[in-house]
Amino acid sequence: MKKTIAAIFLAAGIHALAGSAEAAECGNVSIAEMNWASAGIAAHVDKFILERGYGCSVTLVAGDTVPTFASMNDKGEPDVAPELWISSVRTPLDRAIEEGRLIQGARMLAEGGVEGWWMPKSVADAHPDIRTVQDALKHLELFPAPGDSSKGAIHNCPAGWNCRTSTANLFKALDAEKAGFKLVNSDSAAALDQSIADAFEKRTGWLGYYWAPTATLGKYQMVRLSFGVDHDKTEWDRCTAVPDCPNPKVNSYPISDVFTVVTRSFTEKAGVAMDYMMVREWDNATVNKILAWMDRNRATNMDAARYFLQNFQDIWGNWVRPDVAEKVKAAL
Repeated sequence: MKKTIAAIFLAAGIHALAGSAEAAECGNVSIAEMNWASAGIAAHVDKFILERGYGCSVTLVAGDTVPTFASMNDKGEPDVAPELWISSVRTPLDRAIEEGRLIQGARMLAEGGVEGWWMPKSVADAHPDIRTVQDALKHLELFPAPGDSSKGAIHNCPAGWNCRTSTANLFKALDAEKAGFKLVNSDSAAALDQSIADAFEKRTGWLGYYWAPTATLGKYQMVRLSFGVDHDKTEWDRCTAVPDCPNPKVNSYPISDVFTVVTRSFTEKAGVAMDYMMVREWDNATVNKILAWMDRNRATNMDAARYFLQNFQDIWGNWVRPDVAEKVKAAL
């Protein structure tokens, strides 16, 4: 917390010196367009607002979490990573913030990246007694296994995904097999999504691993269940995330911190645009809706960014000053 506060004051001090600069002085800015949809959309939202609202000249560059961070830390470029999932770079990021190379901006995903076991909201509404995974395991009749309604199903991730291991270990820790459930492994991400779509089409229950924000959760109303315990990182590293762990314990998935990170040089040249970077965030429900629209319309990241700016002005209008908002609206 002290590091974050210090970073905020550092950023404030830097761009206060440039605060009187005209928007046209923003200059050239490079933004990482990460290779997943929510981050790609965020990059295009930033590009549009910085160009049309603050007069920056923005270039998008391909990015991914670890290489983008390494380049920003070592070379000072790109200038902005709109949606950096910082868990995998937390220690070097802390050091870069302390040493003044990088600034941690707003929490891009207000609730963080969320993982867990989910079920349809319609099932939750009809069965208010089901609040935890343990509660759900008492109702195998609500979550029929494909081709065998005498068994319940826990839907798992495709091979090669980290969640394949954690879900299998939690299935074991919960004695789900003794409760009459079977673990149903998905062949692909598309197959996992299709299993949810099929459940909603047939109006049957579904129980298994999923995450947010995603297009699927924008299309289908789902509820994340509690595991009844807090996340235990030590246990997670010891066993929950370890393949074939012999003695797993019940654990909860971690919430992934997702922040905007900018370079020091960005704060020096962007002036008041830094204010935008310190407050800009959206919630998972909003991102889910945009991703669902993007999926239905086979849209690009740029299309989805424009859709967001046109239809969610009540959200992004709070990120910028009124005069900047008017410039952005006029450009849509």
